[in-house]
Amino acid sequence: MTLQLSKTSAHSAEPAPTASPRDVVMLAGPTAVGKTKISIELCHRLDGEIVSADSMQIYRHMNIGSAKPSKEEQEGVPHHMMDVADPNLPFTAADYKAAAEQCLEDILSRGRLPILVGGTGLYFDALLFDRDFSGASGDAALRKRLEAIATEEGKDALHDRLRAQDPEAADRIHPNNVRRVVRALELLETTGAATPAFDTAPVPNPRFNFILLGLTDHRQALYERIDRRVDLMFEAGLIDEIIFLKNLGLSDKSQSMQGIGYKEVFRYLDGLATLEETKDLIKQSSRRYAKRQLTWFKRYPTLQWFDTAGLTDLDSVIDQIERAIRQKLSREG
Repeated sequence: MTLQLSKTSAHSAEPAPTASPRDVVMLAGPTAVGKTKISIELCHRLDGEIVSADSMQIYRHMNIGSAKPSKEEQEGVPHHMMDVADPNLPFTAADYKAAAEQCLEDILSRGRLPILVGGTGLYFDALLFDRDFSGASGDAALRKRLEAIATEEGKDALHDRLRAQDPEAADRIHPNNVRRVVRALELLETTGAATPAFDTAPVPNPRFNFILLGLTDHRQALYERIDRRVDLMFEAGLIDEIIFLKNLGLSDKSQSMQGIGYKEVFRYLDGLATLEETKDLIKQSSRRYAKRQLTWFKRYPTLQWFDTAGLTDLDSVIDQIERAIRQKLSREG
C-alpha cells in the first residue's frame, strides 16, 4: 500500500509525493505557539488526521483548561486521542502508547497521513522510542508513604530525601513538583534509578517512520499569547468547568488535576488565593512550562524547527512546513 497525498493545496501546485505507509508527521511545540491552527490546515492540504499528544486533552470534561479545540475549530478534520480517558482514573504513558499506536495504524491503513500534534514530551517519547513500560508501573503503597511525607513534613523534606539519594535527579526536579519527586523516589527504591532505564539508551520505534517538526516563536510574542490565552480561558468559564469536575469527585490530588490551570483554580476555590493571584500564577506557570517544552524537544537531533513569527503570516509558515513534509515524504517514500 502507498499513501497518496492530495495533488494540490490552496497554496501549492506541487505534485503529490508517494509516501511510505509507515510515515507519521510529528508536530511539536510549546503551549500557545499555534500548533492547532497549523496542524488543521496541514491536514486539509495533505489528507491528514490529527493524533493528539496532550496529557490533558485525553480527559473527558476537561475542555477549557486543556485548550481542546472545539468541533468548529477542528474544521471537519478527524481528531484522535481526545476525550478518551475518565478524569477520575489514572492514565499512564503506557496507556497512551498503546492507544495512540492503534490510532496511527488505523489512519495509515486507510491511506491517510497521521499528524501527531501536542506538547507533552513524555507522550512523544513513548511513541518515538521502542520502550517497555512494564517495569515502570511503580509501587502504590510506597507512593502513598512518600506522598504522606510531603503532606506531613513538607515538600522540601521530600525533595531533601531525593537529593540524598540522587543529587542529579534533585537538580532536575523542582521541589514544588511533588508528583515528579515522588515518582523519582519511587523508581529509586524499586529499580535503583530515578528515571526509567529506557531513558538512558532510547531505541527508535521500528513500527513507524517519524518526520519530526517543531514550532517556536520569539519569547515575548509567545508569552503575550500565553497571557491572552489564560484570560480567554477564564472568560470561557474555566472556573465553572473545574467546579463541575470537583462535583464529579475530583480533587487537587487527582492525576488529571495536576495540569496547569486546574490545580491553581482548586487553590482559588479553597480560598487560598485571589482570582487575580490565580490568573497571574497560571500565566507564570504556563510560561515556565513553555520553556521546559522547548528544552525537551531540543533533545531530538533530527527535528526541523519553524519560527511562527508571531503568527503574523500564518500561510507562509504553513507553506514552509508543507514543503518540508512533501520533500521528506518524497525522499523516504
